[in-house]
Amino acid sequence: MYRPTALMVYRCILITLWLQFIFFVSALPVEVQTILSDATVKDAKVLILGGGVAGIIAARTLHEQGISDFLIVEARHELGGRMMNRPFGVVDHEYSVEVGANWVQGTRTGNGPVNPIWTLAKKHNIITRRSHFFESLSTFDENGPADFSGDFSTAVRNYNRLTGSAGARIPKGLVDTTARGGYSMVGSKPLTAHEMAAEYFLFDWEFSQSPEETSWLASSWANNFTFRPDAGGFSDKNRMAVDQRGFKALIQHEAAEFSGSESSRVLLNSTVSIIEYSAKGVQVTLTDGTKLKANHAICTFSLGVLQHDDVRFIPSLPTWKREAIHSMTMGVFTKIFLQFQQKFWFDTEMGLYADRERGRYAVWQSLDHDDFFPGSRLIFVTVTGSFSKRIEALPNSAVKAEVLSVLQAMCPNITIPQPIDFYFHHWHSDPLFRGSYSNWPANFLPEHSANLRANVDERLWFAGEATSKRYFGFLHGAYYEGEAIGLAVADCIKGGGCVGLEHAEQVKNASPYDIF
Repeated sequence: MYRPTALMVYRCILITLWLQFIFFVSALPVEVQTILSDATVKDAKVLILGGGVAGIIAARTLHEQGISDFLIVEARHELGGRMMNRPFGVVDHEYSVEVGANWVQGTRTGNGPVNPIWTLAKKHNIITRRSHFFESLSTFDENGPADFSGDFSTAVRNYNRLTGSAGARIPKGLVDTTARGGYSMVGSKPLTAHEMAAEYFLFDWEFSQSPEETSWLASSWANNFTFRPDAGGFSDKNRMAVDQRGFKALIQHEAAEFSGSESSRVLLNSTVSIIEYSAKGVQVTLTDGTKLKANHAICTFSLGVLQHDDVRFIPSLPTWKREAIHSMTMGVFTKIFLQFQQKFWFDTEMGLYADRERGRYAVWQSLDHDDFFPGSRLIFVTVTGSFSKRIEALPNSAVKAEVLSVLQAMCPNITIPQPIDFYFHHWHSDPLFRGSYSNWPANFLPEHSANLRANVDERLWFAGEATSKRYFGFLHGAYYEGEAIGLAVADCIKGGGCVGLEHAEQVKNASPYDIF
């Protein structure tokens, strides 16, 4: 009887496995077969998707590490991301105003740590002015000027107690709760319109969402690591950009230093539609059908874009990544600009309006001020969160009418004229952003944060303010994340491979639910 040798059996097994692999690959879509091929001609070693702070700093970091084979893909006509300005006002009285990011938040105290955005602002001679949020403030309610400075001082003390007591909970491993729960724990329970307006100014105006929607612990450490030098933060100073080139100039000039005249490193007006990834590489399809291939891709899209499925991933992102994306929240911070024929409002920098409805056109800032644009006749009011989403659903005429009615309440002794210019950006419905910046809710755990930041398949990376554990929601958070992920990708390229960042396959409670 014929008996095959072990070598012959081994060869048959290898041939069978090879044929199965060929059949498997031939059954895949052509695009995926291309990604799997080592022989594919790449457009770049690294595709950097998004030209905001995280994307530009990631590109700069790669360049500093000796890797210049990258391509920045930006959907808008210019770099800057959510650092967005626009001309506003009538002819001969037109100014560049910041509809997006506006402040360097925390600068430096003595020889302590310096906010890297402040470093860039000084390096590129960005014109900024010190903001005096608390020291130059007028207060109003529906009956006109109203002195509730006592309620405001109480709100400041309560906010400091909120953030201070949260810091004491973390070393003890105590459970998180909402900031509303934290406020209640320190004895703060605002009831009057004045008390609610003061709390809104200190909390919602910073985090873009209410205390009910926000983590007590995370909001506190984000505040402390930015504004409190005794906790490792920068300073309590805020600098408002008034540069007529736009605040974005700092990131554009920074990009010009390492990209120079090589426009081939930047692809503008290019919106990403599909990202296909595998262990071999990444292929990106733009909305115009253009396909770009690379060994790695760094996604710096906003959290809101990821949540709205504006970009399709093939294959779908793993469950642990999708859970992290949808467990964090995207806040909305909307500035409504008005210009009038003449100035008729308060002479201080800030105005705080206490309405019976908490957060209704509460925070006003005069740009016709000696520190900003004197003689401009410009003023803006900020709304946040669900109220921002509400006004985006209204006609501009209805929003304008509401804003003017509040101004009339604040200034009862004059007849409020019609503005000669009026504008606000629709951040929530803008498909390139889907919001202003991220916020950490109480049910978002540290493992979720790690998963939001973690790469997928060693080839697909993520960076942005939302992936920053300490500085979510801040420009400096985007800076640090762009730098860290740029270094990680550079290490992978120079090392010929990498393990990547750690993630948790499942995020579990410290103890199981007891439902009986």
